[in-house]
This record gives sequence, structure tokens and C-alpha cells, in this order.
Amino acid sequence: MISQIEKIIQESIQVKSRLPIEKIETACQKIILCYREGGKILICGNGGSAADSQHMAGEFVNRFKLERPALPCLSLTTDSSVLTSIANDYDFESIFSKQVQAYGQKKDILIGISTSGNSKNIIKAMNAAREKEMYSIGFIGNNGGVIKDLCDLPIIVSSSNTPRIQEAHELVIHAICEIVEKELYQ
Repeated sequence: MISQIEKIIQESIQVKSRLPIEKIETACQKIILCYREGGKILICGNGGSAADSQHMAGEFVNRFKLERPALPCLSLTTDSSVLTSIANDYDFESIFSKQVQAYGQKKDILIGISTSGNSKNIIKAMNAAREKEMYSIGFIGNNGGVIKDLCDLPIIVSSSNTPRIQEAHELVIHAICEIVEKELYQ
């Protein structure tokens, strides 16, 4: 087991070492500008990526490391009544796009998280953000899939291993939260 654990750790380190640092910096700059201009962040994802979207929203609304005012951020994965009514009345592919239509404004940012880059409901959300003239960021894996061409800023984790992609997304989330918080409140 020890050799398996060591292999997993090394794989995670290798994937994280190839993260696109300049694109993460651009995401930080865009989010800082969004908040300075009175905008909010909307985030969506499925499965583990849904948990990541909730985690990121919690870090912005509450705090990451600094005591500071709350920052407006919504995870579109959390309202079971909204999600199930949209899925029931329309389809599962519309669960995020309808919320982007309801809550999104031009000065806001949409972050879509998809390890494959091909999640149909994230694709629809990206299209809805484009219609609203919102800036969009994709936290994606593999080769970026369809989403890389739909979002303004694709942050691609170069791996086809879903757990390693998710671990890298978590690092990106923490890096962004820490930098945004410091730039705005320190």
C-alpha cells in the first residue's frame, strides 16, 4: 500500500506542477475587478465539482484566511427545489443555465467546473453567460473539451485522471481565494 500511496502523491504533484500559472493570475485579476465593480461570482459543477463550487462559494462568502466583509458568490448547485424543478420541467442540462439567466448580470463572472470539459449543463451555462455578456472561467481537465472554446478563460488541468484533476482544481480554488482576499483586504 505504501508504494501505491507514494505513486498517487507523485501523480498529484506532477499534475499540479503543470498548472497554467498565468491563467490563474488572470482569473485572480478578473475576480478582483469583478468585486471592485460590485459584481458577484456564480459557480457550477457536477458531483465532486459541485462540492468544489460550494467550497469556493463558502470561502468567498465567509472568509478564507482573513477577517473581512463577505464577498458575493453563489454556488448554483445547492438549491434542491430550484434544481429539481428545472430538471423536471425542462431537463438536467438546463439546471445551471436557467440560474445564470435568473441571477447573472453583465458585471458578474461565471465559473464552470468540469473535469471532462464536456458537461452538457456547464456548456449551457457558459452559453447563458455569453448571452448575458458575463465573463466566464472554466476549471476543466483533459484537453479542455467543448468548454475551452466557450469560456473566456480556460484553466485546463493537463490530465485525464479525474481524481488528479479534482485535486488540482482544489489547489487553483485555494490559490485564487487567498490572492483575491489579500488583494482586496490586506
